[in-house]
Amino acid sequence: MEILWVLIALVMLGVVVLPFLRRRRGAVGLVPPGHPDAADPANYGFAREEELDIRMPGPDQDLLDVLDLVQRTQDHRAAQQLLAGTDAAGELRWQRVQAFAGAASLELNQRPGSVGEAPGGQWLRVWRTEAPKDAAGAAVHAEFLVQQAWRTAAPGTDEFRIIMEEAKAACGEAALLAPGDPIPYIVELSVARGLGYSQQDFEQVWLKILDRAPNHMGAHLAALHYWCEKWHGSRQQAYAFAEAAAARAPQGSLLAAMPLFAVFEHLPEVNLVSGFYQSEVVTKAIHGALHAVHSARPDDPMSAHVRHLLVFFLVRAERWAEAMSQLIHIDGHVGALPWTLSSDPAAEFAVHRALAVAGYEANGGSPATLPH
Repeated sequence: MEILWVLIALVMLGVVVLPFLRRRRGAVGLVPPGHPDAADPANYGFAREEELDIRMPGPDQDLLDVLDLVQRTQDHRAAQQLLAGTDAAGELRWQRVQAFAGAASLELNQRPGSVGEAPGGQWLRVWRTEAPKDAAGAAVHAEFLVQQAWRTAAPGTDEFRIIMEEAKAACGEAALLAPGDPIPYIVELSVARGLGYSQQDFEQVWLKILDRAPNHMGAHLAALHYWCEKWHGSRQQAYAFAEAAAARAPQGSLLAAMPLFAVFEHLPEVNLVSGFYQSEVVTKAIHGALHAVHSARPDDPMSAHVRHLLVFFLVRAERWAEAMSQLIHIDGHVGALPWTLSSDPAAEFAVHRALAVAGYEANGGSPATLPH
């Protein structure tokens, strides 16, 4: 019986993936007009796969310019100035803190340093040395340590715990430098997940965030991970957390999309249920996320995160036109769930985009009929 299920799964996988693989491998064949294999994302002005930016979920030219300057000159001051001018409680500042920390972490991993050579990310060390009372630098350093732990060590090992304990101390230092800033506590949510805080201790951290930024979408997404079944909660607890956030979301808040993230975090590794992505639970979560992005400010930096996840679900639910409507807002950037879980985020995004275009055209759509 198990062999039968495996065969069914392979057949289903082939039906979905093989047409795309034929296009990617350059196979040439005669197909009638309108055949899915004839669909071309470039006809819609979408970026080529090799042009997709895997660093961020959406555009932030100021951040890209500063990152380029900092990494080219190894001078932290532009990063310090950018964060000083970014709203402390806003989503954009949290994303920028993550980006600077991630850049320093990747630099260090690529250039660990040797005799006569400075290690990568040296600009962050200089920042902390020259401006030890700068709250932004302290927050970036705390997030840097968290990313280093997840990137370089396995959870549960002594090495992982040592780095996470250092990150915990750095969070405390950053919080003392800026008592009203939610970011040190948002960083600590990842520490809590990695070190396995008790639910009571986790709630204490969460309450401090709610006191400072009760509708912070990035904080809610970080907290959701803790409550997931694969970490320290359960499917029921994660769903309850997400649904409670959506229920209390003010008008225009993206928190209404939280249930879709909870569904994603608990997707089965192998799905053999026909119509799963059209099920009531998934459909309801999709509708909540669609309502959220339609109601949110056009410049809300978290909208891109929601739209990327919507593309994933809408394609799998075969809601091609709606998937295309999301793609026109986010194409060009793929630094978001679910693509970042792949070893090749750009390729994973490109697969779903190609399927969206193919399905859209197979049902009569064309570049001329897609509203922008």
